[in-house]
This record gives sequence, structure tokens and C-alpha cells, in this order.
Amino acid sequence: MEDLRELFQVMSRRFGFLNKNCCQVGGEEISLVQSHILYEILRKDRPSIQQVADTLGMDITTFSRQVQTLVKMELVKKTPLPEDRRVSQLILTPQGKYVAARIDAEMNQYLKEVFSNMSDFERDMVINSIKLLNDAMSKSTVCCKPLI
Repeated sequence: MEDLRELFQVMSRRFGFLNKNCCQVGGEEISLVQSHILYEILRKDRPSIQQVADTLGMDITTFSRQVQTLVKMELVKKTPLPEDRRVSQLILTPQGKYVAARIDAEMNQYLKEVFSNMSDFERDMVINSIKLLNDAMSKSTVCCKPLI
């Protein structure tokens, strides 16, 4: 039996999950967490802070600090909902849209290059396996929580 933890450790390193910053766009250093936040805001139409924090599985305090950094970088705008000013929605600024699109393009290019080293059958098998793994992880009682 293969050492599964070792497989995931190596994959995490190769994806750069351990890097402090995932990328640099227009002179801005973007952390992996910030990259995920930008991606989720790009995917959704004016999501609330709570919606994005829940999607990423982050506690609201840590998430709010990351959003504040993105606001200071002028990548994200935080605006209260007119009907409930206690809820803030997140919007990408034009610069934020540019940065998110560049990161997305870089990741897609990277994945395209990785998959180019596989046959169509192998690529489809890997993609289906990732879908199966994501589904199984969503059903796990310990997913996204330390096992300590």
C-alpha cells in the first residue's frame, strides 16, 4: 500500500500550498488565502463576507483581516447592504478583477501544462478521481479539521 500522506504532502508542495505567496501580479504579492478569496468573489455576484468565509471554511476574524488587507491593496471593496447595514458584501475593484483573472489564467495554464503530460484517458481518470475525492471529503466528519 502506498503512503497516502506522502502522496498528498508531495502534491501540496508541487501546487505551492506551502508557499507564503502564491503569485505576484502587477507588483502585488498575493498570498494563497488572498488568492482563494479573490477567486470566490469573482465566482459569486456580490457575496457577503460570511458567505465567502463559510465557503472557504475560515473563521470570520481571520477572514476579515485578510479582506481588510485586500481592501487596503485596492483589490476588494466592502459595502454594507442597503437593507441590512450589518451585512457587508464584497466586490472586486477593476484592479481586483484584473488580478483575479491573471491568477486564474496562470493556474489554468499550469494545469494545462501538467495535464499535457498525460493521455486523454489519464487526464479524465485524474479529474474523475478528484471529483470522487472532493465528494467523499464533503461527507467526512473530520474533513477540514485537524485530527489531533
